[in-house]
Amino acid sequence: MASLLQGFEEINLTKPVGKTVMTVTASAVKFNKATAAELGYPAYVKVLINEKTKQIAVTPTTAKATNALKFSKSEEKQTASVSLKDATLVAALLEHFTLAEAPEGEIAYQSVKGAAYPEDKTVIFNIEDAVAGTMRRRGRKKAVETESETAE
Repeated sequence: MASLLQGFEEINLTKPVGKTVMTVTASAVKFNKATAAELGYPAYVKVLINEKTKQIAVTPTTAKATNALKFSKSEEKQTASVSLKDATLVAALLEHFTLAEAPEGEIAYQSVKGAAYPEDKTVIFNIEDAVAGTMRRRGRKKAVETESETAE
């Protein structure tokens, strides 16, 4: 006899995190909070690039791993986007993103939405899907204030 619940599937109650976004500027690579959430708020990540498919992957790693980049605080403490200002990383990514000339007082950026693969704890960004834009320069902020999320 067939089970009464055959063919039924449980409704997944984990809340969708939101769209993952990576923003590249001349001085930093920024990942929105949804990206940190999808990756499980890792303290360290590796950023990988696939030259053939023009994709960038971000995946958690350990502090001791080669090319590990300090990434997120714990879930409770990670209130805003994550900025990576590693000069080598920024330079490597800028080879794949063309930043427009920005008007005085503004910063040019390229922003790209990512595809999350929660089972692999990885987010992949297609470079060809990047959208160019400019944003106002923020200037120095007091230590008390945190940076609000951009490119949502």
